[in-house]
Amino acid sequence: MIPDLPLTAEDVAEIAEILAQSGYRELDLATRRFRLRVARAGDGSAEGTTQEWQWAGDAPAVAEAAGAEAVADPDVIASPLPGTFYHAPQPGAPPFVAVGDAVTADTVVGIVETMKLMNPVHAGRAGTVAAVLAANGALVAKGAPLVRLS
Repeated sequence: MIPDLPLTAEDVAEIAEILAQSGYRELDLATRRFRLRVARAGDGSAEGTTQEWQWAGDAPAVAEAAGAEAVADPDVIASPLPGTFYHAPQPGAPPFVAVGDAVTADTVVGIVETMKLMNPVHAGRAGTVAAVLAANGALVAKGAPLVRLS
């Protein structure tokens, strides 16, 4: 599983707001562990910012390992794409699923936000939620395990 990014979603939002109020158009922050790029739109508002991140160095190996784990365990619901995983449709709302909940193939178990798009993650099969494997707000790779069914 990918280690947590040392910045929270709130940190990135605050960086975007600072950028919007500055004279700069973009910020490119690179460390040994990750790279974060935040750019503002032509109107200069924080609403028009874009952001992208990537893991430095071993990102492909981590993503491959996460994908291999998901494929090896048919009870795991894996992330269909990289992004930020959320358990609930909005802050303060109840989670989509909790341990012990019965799900069908069409049940939404979470959302993965990628490039400001909210992508629902469906269970894909019937079962009972045994564990929620990814933390709320965690950055996940494609194929990373999100939820385990029994």
